[in-house]
Amino acid sequence: MSLLTGARSLLASGASLPGDLMEDSRKRIGIAAMSVAAIWLIILGMIELAGRWFSATLPNVSAVWPEPGRYFTITGIVVASAVALVARRVGPKSHWLRDVAVVLMVGTCLMLAILEAWVPITQPGRLSWVCVIILLYPLIVAESPRRTLVVSLSAATTVPVALYLARVRGVDMPEHGFSILTLVLPPYLCAAIAVVPARLIQRLGRAVREAREIGAYRLGKLLGEGGMGQVFRATHQLLARPAAVKLIRPESIKGVSSDTARTAMERFRREAAAAAALTSPHTIALYDFGPTGDGSFFYAMELLEGMSLEDMVKKHGALPPERVVYLLRQACLSLAEAHQRNLVHRDIKPSNLYACRAGVEVDFIKVLDFGLVKETTPGGPADLKLTAADALTGTPAFMAPELALGDPDVDHLVDIYALGCTAYWLLTGDLPFYATNTVQMLFKQANEAPPKPSAKAKFPVPPAVDSMVLACLAKAPNDRPRDAMALIAMLDAIPFDNPWTPARALAWWNEQIPSALAPPAADTRPVERGEWVRFLKDSKAQ
Repeated sequence: MSLLTGARSLLASGASLPGDLMEDSRKRIGIAAMSVAAIWLIILGMIELAGRWFSATLPNVSAVWPEPGRYFTITGIVVASAVALVARRVGPKSHWLRDVAVVLMVGTCLMLAILEAWVPITQPGRLSWVCVIILLYPLIVAESPRRTLVVSLSAATTVPVALYLARVRGVDMPEHGFSILTLVLPPYLCAAIAVVPARLIQRLGRAVREAREIGAYRLGKLLGEGGMGQVFRATHQLLARPAAVKLIRPESIKGVSSDTARTAMERFRREAAAAAALTSPHTIALYDFGPTGDGSFFYAMELLEGMSLEDMVKKHGALPPERVVYLLRQACLSLAEAHQRNLVHRDIKPSNLYACRAGVEVDFIKVLDFGLVKETTPGGPADLKLTAADALTGTPAFMAPELALGDPDVDHLVDIYALGCTAYWLLTGDLPFYATNTVQMLFKQANEAPPKPSAKAKFPVPPAVDSMVLACLAKAPNDRPRDAMALIAMLDAIPFDNPWTPARALAWWNEQIPSALAPPAADTRPVERGEWVRFLKDSKAQ
């Protein structure tokens, strides 16, 4: 009894694996169970074929696979199929399925060992099939090394148990001790060897877990990536609050000069600092920021449900003018605060304006990606420009003429120009200028006047909207609206017979993107003690 209690304690106290590997293990348990059922089914078919078709020429078929084999195979098929079915039906928190897998493994080994010892053993040095199962088990089912050792030793013990049962039944067994040792020892050696892959898998799992834990956040699937880093879906480990974590790793800027690498990292830091200083509800909210252990930087921001305006136009076509005005006004509210704080975004474009759900509101604009933000305070540090030598800052198709000409003293009016390009894209699904390369695009931005949006738009565009867009696209900065608040005044003065309203927005979202309106699933995962310990240590270190 004490031995059984000790084994049970070892099974329960084995170091657990990360949740990702545990979840994957549950899936593989089902696959393994189906494989066991298939193997037993093939064996049963072979027994029946051998028994019916080759009984005359192979009178010793029973010596190869004795009579109990038929009942054992049927039992194996039923039990393994049941385990596979349970594995498909149980929830992600059903840790007891691992115990069921242990029973299936040890039970299969016991049946194989009994069948191998059912008739007199004529080859004492043969290798039992139990050894194969012991070695495959840790590769199929992710277990801790301690638990793997206990389970493998239990499976190995089925061989001496089967030999003892055969001796009780009166089956002739090898009398020489060395012959018995050649039968019993290999499964125990395999049990010791099985710990090696289990330990490797555990180390891999720990590395995966650490790589996917940034600060207090656990990373999920990759949402997107660009020149400045990758964005992952993440969850706060204690608050269970969803977030988006942007991460830039040192290896993402390998192969460039040290100055360029420093500029990229400093630009990333500036993006976080700029976003943290802004409080407009139309600017994406920053939750956390800091370095990671491997020299990377990250910041956690609110997770948005919706789509960028670029994706909206690509998937659903150009937007009606009243909706463009409705969306543009919200972007101006974010930029107005940034401009008041002497911050210029410098990369306004449809992909950086995100239409999302905010509470019960939809078509709620969030301004993203302050990675090219520039401080315009006179006398500020020289490195606040944050651009490498001879490097373009922004996207050529949305770049103001002064940026295209390399003017170092740009101000917030470059954002007004970019808003005009964005409005043009939303109204027409096309850019103000067509070019085949960057140089041609920059030349046209600096020298050519764009056609009116109404000439290309799918929906009728009022003259006031044409005038607003062309005013934003003026070549001379002083000919544009003087700031975001002035642009808001222009937008508010545009009359519409059927203005875009929250009710119209909700109807559109219900029809086109109903999934974004569904309430997010709550994370009811219990907080593990280790997570509290890590959180307290991190808090103390800070």
